[in-house]
Amino acid sequence: MLGSLNMDLVVRVHALPKPGNTVLGDRLLRVQGGKGANQAAAAARLGAQVRMVGRVGADAFGDDLLSGLAADGVDVSGITRDTGEPSGTALIVVEASGQNLIAVAPGANGRVGDAEVERLRDGLRPGDIVVLQLEVPLTAVIEAAAAARHVGAGVVLNAAPSTPLAGGPVPEVDLLVVNEGEAGELAGLPVSGWAAAERAAARIGGWADAVAVTLGAAGALLWNEGVASRIDPRHVEAVDATAAGDAFVGATAVGLAAGWSLRHAVELGGAAGAAAVTRPGARSSLPRPADLHRLFGVEVPGSASAR
Repeated sequence: MLGSLNMDLVVRVHALPKPGNTVLGDRLLRVQGGKGANQAAAAARLGAQVRMVGRVGADAFGDDLLSGLAADGVDVSGITRDTGEPSGTALIVVEASGQNLIAVAPGANGRVGDAEVERLRDGLRPGDIVVLQLEVPLTAVIEAAAAARHVGAGVVLNAAPSTPLAGGPVPEVDLLVVNEGEAGELAGLPVSGWAAAERAAARIGGWADAVAVTLGAAGALLWNEGVASRIDPRHVEAVDATAAGDAFVGATAVGLAAGWSLRHAVELGGAAGAAAVTRPGARSSLPRPADLHRLFGVEVPGSASAR
């Protein structure tokens, strides 16, 4: 994994604020997060061997982020301590339905570059799965994808946030993962529901070998070789959707690293994403194999490697 590490500052509210409004919420929570770190933890909790590459500040948040990932079994030797920038921070507001608003101050994540790409390249093997997101500079993402392709590793890109990719150079990836909003931004059309997601996937399908569009409670759409197929939803009671996408990406990478078919791997991702929304918080909601078996009867690969 090459990506972001953030400390999430979370407040729960009855309803999300509208522009210009103030709402009162519950007590402030401090939760380890960042899309890169969450996806690394998601894969590690499902049994994959995961190496995380990124940057944190030389501060207390950085200490907590490193120790938290290590506790989940993630190799943190590729993470740099940056003395010039603080650790990344995310401000998250979550309403009772589980929907959320997120603003991120990148901090040290904004300085991920050549040094981190070299750390990723070290020890990379054919068959590994490299997972990338867009909370770090796009140049680093493009170089990391190229390094992975060079050695025969697979590349999964979660285009979140999608803004850096819109209108810019696109790295070569095996699977592009987006939600409805991200798909719409990249395709240049509004996306809500299956039909619009299929149109968007067709438009951006040339950017990757395959595209997965997550549709929340409606499941997901998989676009592969010009054909759209439906990934059926797992019906659960939603509590907090904050880390659902990260659980989806991490679990999908686990399936791919284990040699599963693309569809089978994405189905595993869907199960993990659904399991994640049943618990509050980001990192704390990421499921383990026992959770997927208990909720859905889903079995997880015994061994995989995501880098």
